[in-house]
Amino acid sequence: MTVTAGSKSDVDKTDLVTLTIDGIEVSVPKGTLVIRAAETVGIQIPRFCDHPLLAPVGACRQCLVEVALPGPDGEPRTMMGPPGRVKPQASCTMTVSEGMVVNTQLSSPIADKAQHGVMEQLLINHPLDCPVCDKGGECPLQNQAMTNGRGETRFVEVKRTFPKPINISAQVLLDRERCVLCARCTRFSEQIAGDPFIALIERGALQQVGIYEQEPYRSNFSGNVIQICPVGALTSAQYRFRARPFDLVSTPSVAEHDSCGSAIRVDHRRGKVVRRLSGNDPEVNEEWISDKDRFAFGYATATDRLTHPQVRDEETGELRPASWPEAFAVAARGLAHARRNGGVGVLTGGRLTREDAYAYAKFARVALETNDVDFRSRPLSAEETQFLGAHVAGTGLGVTYADLERAGAVLLLGLEPEEEAGSLFLRLRKAVRAGGPRVFAVAPHTSRGLAKLSATVVRTAPGEEPAAIERLGHDGELALDAGGVILVGERLASVPGALSAVSVLLAQTGARLAWVPRRAGDRGALDAGALPTLLPGGRPVGDASARVDVGTVWGTTVPSAPGRDTDAILAAAASGDLAGLVVAGVELDDLADPAAARAAVEAAGFVVSLELRESAVTALADVVLPVAPPAEKAGSFTSWEGRVRPFGKVLTTSNAIPDVRALAGIADELGAHLGFRTPEGAAAELDELGAWDGGRAEAPSVAPEPVAEPAETTLVLATWKSMIGDGPMQDGDEFYKASGPPTVVLVSRATADRLGLVEGGSVELGGPRGSVVLPAEVADLDDHVVWAPTAAGGVHLRRDLGVASGGSVTLSLAEATLEGVR
Repeated sequence: MTVTAGSKSDVDKTDLVTLTIDGIEVSVPKGTLVIRAAETVGIQIPRFCDHPLLAPVGACRQCLVEVALPGPDGEPRTMMGPPGRVKPQASCTMTVSEGMVVNTQLSSPIADKAQHGVMEQLLINHPLDCPVCDKGGECPLQNQAMTNGRGETRFVEVKRTFPKPINISAQVLLDRERCVLCARCTRFSEQIAGDPFIALIERGALQQVGIYEQEPYRSNFSGNVIQICPVGALTSAQYRFRARPFDLVSTPSVAEHDSCGSAIRVDHRRGKVVRRLSGNDPEVNEEWISDKDRFAFGYATATDRLTHPQVRDEETGELRPASWPEAFAVAARGLAHARRNGGVGVLTGGRLTREDAYAYAKFARVALETNDVDFRSRPLSAEETQFLGAHVAGTGLGVTYADLERAGAVLLLGLEPEEEAGSLFLRLRKAVRAGGPRVFAVAPHTSRGLAKLSATVVRTAPGEEPAAIERLGHDGELALDAGGVILVGERLASVPGALSAVSVLLAQTGARLAWVPRRAGDRGALDAGALPTLLPGGRPVGDASARVDVGTVWGTTVPSAPGRDTDAILAAAASGDLAGLVVAGVELDDLADPAAARAAVEAAGFVVSLELRESAVTALADVVLPVAPPAEKAGSFTSWEGRVRPFGKVLTTSNAIPDVRALAGIADELGAHLGFRTPEGAAAELDELGAWDGGRAEAPSVAPEPVAEPAETTLVLATWKSMIGDGPMQDGDEFYKASGPPTVVLVSRATADRLGLVEGGSVELGGPRGSVVLPAEVADLDDHVVWAPTAAGGVHLRRDLGVASGGSVTLSLAEATLEGVR
């Protein structure tokens, strides 16, 4: 029997090598490892150090096989070692060759004996603590000790022990006596994440995983080393001693923290999620996820979780529990009154599933008769609205992860991949390490993440991006053409003229574009029509044929008046021009002006809040409806690629429903039926509408505003959100939050010298609303620029200082190292 790996379409026959494995002839591409070739014919060779996404190292020697190569006479000759004895070979490091004959443990007594010997050596010092080890029940060492090990041990001496556990970080714990020195963790940290803070130290019997004494293992992807550890040496502080694998129910799902659409596996027990692991999806996140996707799920079971509907009592003015029918009725009466007396605005936020976002988009038009709906719970601009309509909405699957690996150049604009899109960062780093695209970035400084991408940084102060992008269009070094990719982050929307400059650059170069928002639901909400100027599928509200197209499916007339965006909706509510608000999953501190947003919600005549947990909005709302988190409902997210990522319900709770169901209940009371009550129904209708094939919106053409020179006593603020920071969806796991980087202010060397800043010193960063005291470090910033994280360490710059990226701040040497808001 002959087996060929790969089809004729993807493997050239001239690139195939034919060999025999356990009597089976197989043809595989040149360069294939023997251990992979064996897998193509269903032969599993035991291994610990081998991993398909890591470079081979041959550390554990468990995969030894007997190999014979053709001699001068063409006959296979077994590879020999001194003194003339057969020398088993590591199948995880040896590549195939023509005529090779491989005998694994299934057909070679020599290979079988060698594997037994390696296993015996690994178990000499390995503790017999399987009953209390987190890996017990899903442990490759445990499994292979049974299948490829001896039935009895010959070791009777005292086993080696170490103090345990060692905190490699706040989240990752190390039990050194369990380690089999496979180097999976160290190779992942160096090759994949680019965070080589752990390494194998010492030699021989003393060899062990060591940590850097001056700094903990700090990485946005540290949880992956726990998952790929083939024993219980690396464990999670969050999950340690929580459950046994055979007690868990596992369900595939999709991560909800960013727009990458990463595949995850949710393990739950007795109705509660106890851990999340990476799923295996070669087209998206391969086998890796960020620590946020892995550990940040406790928010859904926080003590302030909403458990029942509430309505505001007319007599006491306080919120009181209510039944679902009563809450729907009260919400409908209030919204009907508000609709007649100025109208209602709908703010959906970016955390919603595609189906929920579509329900809000339809609810606004059908039940509230308005286009005042916007998913952008962050700084935004009319220029961005135009840009999204022209280049992104309804375009379907565009630039993919695979396209990044094939691109000649990748330009990052307003995007910090490691902090804002973890899986994208890992795929881009993989491409760069393989000799793929050159990475360019317009950014205020060379961040740690950009350095790991070997990026060429066009150092640009906030507000100066349009001029920098325009120069790139004439830069021969960039060599951006049809083979290049431009990745645009949502932060670019707050810089006047920047997105217009991107439109010009696209036309000049023919490069491909991808918009990379931070939140998981943003791209789906855009395609679902949760934007004031766009209907589902990218249909312009101002196009009569587009309105008729949607109205035909909806069975009603679609409003034609242009809608207001988030900022305009809040301003109208504050002035009384809007009489009501429907708010879903919006964190007021994330908006451009948190104080003004609070004032607008307070001023609104009637507010309906659909939320998971108590918030500033629920405290002011007239009706509060508890809605389900992603784990408790079915749905889908649309990734930054435009790839729809469906997932099913993991858990069932007694009193939380999808946003779709809640909106359908209110709409029924209003006499304007949505036509669906479930996520599945919403998805079917949205898919029926499909993408718009008519004319697209005009590309934005906004002249950049001149950048004012900062006063001598002020600096320009650069900022973005770090992956591990403050936010309601990161609550619930203190180990995870403690593993994040320290909250620091970055300044230039000249600024540090001017202030007299010494190493370890602190500065006072001030804005219109207040100041904070934080430690400071020196970075490669322009002298008039200072950087700080947007929301971390209890400090939120827009809330506490009243300043955003590009704003003016003051900086002085702190009199005392006192962190916190004054």
